[in-house]
Formats: sequence, C-alpha cells, structure tokens
Amino acid sequence: MPRTTRVFRALTALALTALAAAACGKEGSPPVKGPASAQLPTYQVAQGFQLTDSKTWKKAKKRGHFVVGAKEDQPYLGEKDPATGVYSGFDIEIAKMISASLGFPPSSVSFKTIASANRETALQNGQIDYYVGTYTINDKRKKLVGFGGPYYMAGQSLLVRTDEHDIHGPQDLNGKRVCSAAGSTPYQRIKQDYPKAVLVAYDTYSVCVDNLLTYQVDAVTTDDAILLGYAAKVPSELKLVGKPFSKEPYGIGVPRSDNALRFAIDTALQAREKNGDWKKAYDATLGLSGVPAPKPPAIDRYPAS
Repeated sequence: MPRTTRVFRALTALALTALAAAACGKEGSPPVKGPASAQLPTYQVAQGFQLTDSKTWKKAKKRGHFVVGAKEDQPYLGEKDPATGVYSGFDIEIAKMISASLGFPPSSVSFKTIASANRETALQNGQIDYYVGTYTINDKRKKLVGFGGPYYMAGQSLLVRTDEHDIHGPQDLNGKRVCSAAGSTPYQRIKQDYPKAVLVAYDTYSVCVDNLLTYQVDAVTTDDAILLGYAAKVPSELKLVGKPFSKEPYGIGVPRSDNALRFAIDTALQAREKNGDWKKAYDATLGLSGVPAPKPPAIDRYPAS
C-alpha cells in the first residue's frame, strides 16, 4: 500500500474515533475503545473516615471532594471524552478507589488535566490534592513531592509504524527522530542513554503519535502501558517493538510534607489490591488492550523525612 494511502487511512481512523466520541452526548457515555460505565467496578466508601493529621485531607473535607491531577490523552489509562468531559482509564479508577477509601464518594472526584512537566508545581502550590497519571517514582522527584504506592510497574518501550523495519529497540535510534513528553522520565532516559537519537518533545503523547502517523518522527517512546493503548486504536498502522528497557513504578503524587495522606494512600492501595478492586479496575480499563493483569508491585512505605 502506498505510504500516502496508509497515512490517510490512519488519520481517518483517528478522526472517526474523535467524531464518534463527540457524538456521545449523554453523561457516562464511553469514549471509543474505552470502558462502558456499566462495566466499571464500584468502590465502597469508608464511613466515618478521619485523617485530621493531613492538611490536604482537611481541605478536601471542607470542600467536599478531592481535586485530582490526571492525564487526558492516554487510552485505557487516563483519557478525557471531549464531548462529555468524563475521564476514564486505569489511573482514573485508582484515583476513585483511593477517594472512596479516604471517605469521599468516587463520583465526587474533580479531575484536572496536568501536563507531565507541571506535576510537581501543581502539588506544591495546592492546585491539586493528589496526582494519578503514569507518574514514575524516583529519588529526584521524592525531593519535591511524596509518593503513595507504587500501584503499577511499567517499562519504557518504543512505538513505531507497522511499515518500520529498521527499529527493533533503543539501540537502533541513532539519527532517528524520537518523540516523547517534555519533562518525562522516558525523554530524559533517551537523552542520557541514547544521545545520538534526535529528540522531539511535546506536552502530550497524543501529539507525538499524530507526528508518528504523519511521518514527522520515526518513533514514540514512553511506558509500554501507554503505547499499548495507542497501538490498540490503529493496530494496522502502529506496533510496539523490542522489550521494555526500564522499570517505571507508577506512584500517587502527594504534597511532600503530607506524610499522613501518603501513608493513608498506601494502606488504601493494599486493601484494594487484597479485596480484588485493583484487578477489577485493571480488567475494565487497561486490560482492554489485551494484556492480562500483572501482579501489583509491593508498596514502598518509605519513612517520613
């Protein structure tokens, strides 16, 4: 098939996806390829829960709900329906179950899209209460924010077009245009470990994928969980190559000084993993990519500093 025809078909498929999503006018209508609301698990709300040692929790209590930072362009993880404004995905479900464990109805959560480069600032200035959006835990970030979890272990990978036969892993990126999100861990790893790659950065991975489909870049790199979602939307045009070349423990970002909230989130995650809610959330969202639920990673309940 000629290259121009392949690109046209891919872009048409994505355009139809957007139009279909826009046609869903009622609250709770699922985004294309996303979970139907009836298929999502429900989470029992803890009654009489108190966390008075947490300034963040007390602020949320006064407000009546949590404000949670999230992504809006990551299929099966954190995705916002452009017509309804409804967020869906595994990260969204994690945020909801945490809210329930901390005494607030999941339906009350107010989600706010925060770009990767702005996560620490949003937590530090009180713009959000906690953040759930493929947020890799590392020592550098721990100096700026706190982390509950991890709740999922991902690994950095590469997304290419199906007609790409020269890229089989990061060792093949010399001279190739590689796109990732500005400020993200995957961007920094390519910059440091594969300096001969030509890096391109945008605020969102969806722009990277658009550029990949239109032959403006040769590969998109981020965590395999994110890339699987994009590949699932146009499997005839996009594929993952090679094996994951990192470990990315996803954590729940909180204000650094709020250890009470961090420890409460750790406890909540352990309980939700034990009672099966974690797996139900995965199966209804990220599991739609065809990858079965892995074993949740061990919680890192690191001491207060």
